[in-house]
Amino acid sequence: MDLVSAATDVRARAYAPYSRFQVGAAVLGAGGEVHVGCNVENAAYPEGTCAEAGAIAAMIASGETRIAAVAVIADSPRPVPPCGGCRQKLAEFAGPDTPVTLATLGGARFETTVGALLPGAFRQDDMPAD
Repeated sequence: MDLVSAATDVRARAYAPYSRFQVGAAVLGAGGEVHVGCNVENAAYPEGTCAEAGAIAAMIASGETRIAAVAVIADSPRPVPPCGGCRQKLAEFAGPDTPVTLATLGGARFETTVGALLPGAFRQDDMPAD
């Protein structure tokens, strides 16, 4: 299954009763396994979880720590990028050249990279050495 299809499938299970904006995300781990996530809202809006964060958490829970590719889909007029926080989360586990596909239910797609989404990302090597 390709990443956009995996993101589309999980998007249908998003819990978005407040915004009604369902998002699905899929990340391909470096080991070849696809991990998915959907947005999950709660009554303490906006204290929900983004789809990208859910997919990353699923990847980490499976034992993988590197992202090889990303797909995000929403029912929107244009392909929507991850929020700023999720861009930083993606940069933690993916290199700047990691491909990202942003898609809509209507079939529009935008291809980019993690580095293009977050130029100048704060990375682990920016931290002081022990």
